[in-house]
Parts: sequence; C-alpha cells; structure tokens
Amino acid sequence: MDGATLAALGDALRGPVIGPQDAGYDETRAIYNAMIDRRPAALARCVDATDVMRTVAFARERGLDLAVRGGGHSGPGLCLVDDALTLDLSLMRWVHVDPVTRTARAGGGSVLGDLDHAAHGFGLGIPSGINSTTGIGGLTLGGGHGYLTRKYGLTADTLIGADVVLADGTFVTTSEDERPDLFWALRGGGGNFGVVTSFTYRLHPVDTVGVGVSLWPVERTREVLEWYRDFLPRAATDVYGFFALLTVPPAPPFPEEIHGQRMCGVLWCWTGDPDRTDEVFAVVDEPAPPAFHFATPMPYPALQSMYDGLYPKGYQWYWRGDFFDRIDDGAIDVHLRYGQSLPTPLSTMHLYPVDGAAHQVGPDDTAWDYRDAVWSGVIAGVDPDPANADVVREWSGDYWRALHPYSMGGGYVNFIGEGEGQDRVRATYRGHYDRLAQVKRAYDPDNVFRHNQNVEPAPA
Repeated sequence: MDGATLAALGDALRGPVIGPQDAGYDETRAIYNAMIDRRPAALARCVDATDVMRTVAFARERGLDLAVRGGGHSGPGLCLVDDALTLDLSLMRWVHVDPVTRTARAGGGSVLGDLDHAAHGFGLGIPSGINSTTGIGGLTLGGGHGYLTRKYGLTADTLIGADVVLADGTFVTTSEDERPDLFWALRGGGGNFGVVTSFTYRLHPVDTVGVGVSLWPVERTREVLEWYRDFLPRAATDVYGFFALLTVPPAPPFPEEIHGQRMCGVLWCWTGDPDRTDEVFAVVDEPAPPAFHFATPMPYPALQSMYDGLYPKGYQWYWRGDFFDRIDDGAIDVHLRYGQSLPTPLSTMHLYPVDGAAHQVGPDDTAWDYRDAVWSGVIAGVDPDPANADVVREWSGDYWRALHPYSMGGGYVNFIGEGEGQDRVRATYRGHYDRLAQVKRAYDPDNVFRHNQNVEPAPA
C-alpha cells in the first residue's frame, strides 16, 4: 500500500487510517499478546458500519489481504498480518441495554467490561470469559464460556441477532428467522463469515455473586482433582468453579507466606443467595483442608475484572487447549507433573466447566460441536520478558502433547495456538465442519476472511 492508496482509504472513512509512517503506528498495532510482532501495511480504525463496508470493499477492489481485529486478544495474533490491511473495530465500543426486553446491543469493538458495566446497572449480564478486556466479538463468535456457563450456557447461546458486513462489502442482519444459516455459523464458527458490527444478546439475571479462591499445595493435585471431577458435575448449576495450576502472586488477598508457591486450586462463582457464600464453599475441606481459602460476595463485574491487573496487555503468551468429557487418572498424572514445573510465575493451566445449561442446547443447534464436553482446558505459558518466549512456548507445547491423548480430540477454537494447522480446526468443528464450509461458500466463496482459524469454502 503506497501513500496514494493509504490516502484514498483515509478519504473514504470517518475513522483514521494508520500506516507505518504515522506516529501512532506501533501503539495502534500492538495487541494483547506481545509475542506477536507483525507489521500490517495499514490499520483502518472503523467507527461505524459504513466504515467497515467501505474498508471491505476497498480491500476487495484492490486485491488487498484483509484481517479483522476486535478486542485484540487473539492468542496467535490472527488480527495482524504482515503487509496486510487490518480492519480495526476497537473504536466501535458502545452498549445499549433494554431492561424491559432484557436485551443488549453492543458494537463489534466492545470488550466484556463494556457489556458487564452497562448490564450490571439493571442486574443483568451474560456468560462471558474471565477477563474484562477480552473483545466480545472473538469470544462470541468462538462460542464463549465463563463464570455463568453452567447456569446460562455459552456466550453464543445468548446471541439473538447480529449486524454483519459480508465479503462483498454489503450489510445484512441475521437471526434465527433471518439468514438462519449465517446465524447458525456465527454461533461458534469464528470470524469466517463476515465482520460483525453489532451483537444483540439476551440478558440474564446476575448481580452480586459469591466469589471464592481455594488453594492447595501443588503436590495435592491428585487428591483435589479426584474430588473436583466428581463434585462439580453433580453440583447445582449455581455453582461454578474452574480448576487451576498456578504460582501464587505476591499480592492481596494472599498471605505473604504462600507468595511464589506453586499451587493447585479452584476459583469459584456462586450465583445463588450471596449470604450463603461461606456455606456453599465449605465443601473445599473435603479433598483436604486448603492452604488458603477466601470467599466473599462481590458484584459480577468485579469478578469479571479480578485478574485484569495480573495479566495486562503486553506479556508474552503461548496457549494450547482441548475439550475433555472426563478427567482420567492418567491426565491427573500429567497435570501433577507439569504443575510442579510451571516455567514462569504467570504460566498456568485452567479447566473451565462447559456443562450444565450448555448441555441443554441441541448438539446441532449451533456451530459449537462439543455439547458433550464437560471441561474446556487451556495451557497458557505467560511471561512479561521476551527472553522467556521460547521457554513458555516449549512448556505449553510439551504439556499439551502429554495431555492430548486424554482429550476429546478437539479444543475451543479461541484456544488454538499459533501454527497448529488445519487439522486442528477440523477437529474443533468435528461433524459441523462440512456444514460450516457450505455456509462459507454461500457468504465468502473467495475466502476473503481467511486470517482466522479458517474454514475453507466448500467446492462449488
């Protein structure tokens, strides 16, 4: 893209177009994962649907490679491509809540914190991740899970409509009644089918929740996981807890004597009566008395942002993931081994529950093809120092390869790491891949939107 091309795109948009010659280029192209350092030819910072339409059409007319960025949390950095045009939605951050219909519309560049804040004023929310800086776009289109999943299902299960700019630059709306094939594909099929400029969600009641953190020495991983794998699936859907392997950070509420220790633990959310928080979490003594236990009522948005400070933008990340329908004894051996060898203080492993209400949706009702999964696991190597990038990448990869034989074969599309290849995409979509490929052919036959975990268009 030469100067004249950049100027022509800038003239067509209300939002700014940032190129390598501009002072804000490096800041604008930076994403959550600092391990990704790519230099797009330009970033078109769209402010409305018209800007998006014009950017897509501009790229098509000039044969430009196009990537799309929402919240910029893509682990493999698929929103940035060297010498390509990034369509940046991050200025389209707005949320409108209708408390009467219990619905919300959100701009395609909004992050979870935007939606959490707006909906919380009315005692409402949706199941959505564990980090308030995550973009709603990638989360929703990938399926999405979070603290409310056992109670209310996946993020995509709350989606009731979307505005989409297609590969030919046209604007459409979609829902169960309008372009139902596209709507089906958007609920778990990733960013393969268009640029979503706004999402419409059905909201659910949530206000103050019970929050708990229970930690045991990592050497007790076997006892804790054996208890957890039996307890949680049988628990009421108001109880949510994800299992984690971690190093205790040197900060409140953790006492100084456990700072820096490797631990296993469960991070809890209780959506029942907040006054019962201590009573509900008393079960943590069953595997063994925890080395640390903390429980308190908390506003839902505060829970959603509780770990933001621990994992700010700009760290080195490498992650891999899989789905699990059980936690085998052999898998516990793997977790124990790699939990004892966490390579950096921020590296971690999480097992997120995806049962309960998520199992009440039909297996073919959305593009998400693992309604029989009980946990969505992620292994994340993390460190602020670029010198440790290879260390965290190697640990994450080795851990995943050791654990993968105990998995269901595929993983959450948003947890596919850099360079895993097309076989992993197919394993993620399982029996839905061919149907997704048909929808792709209908809406993006030339695979314009290919810088993602790509579903290739079915042959004509």
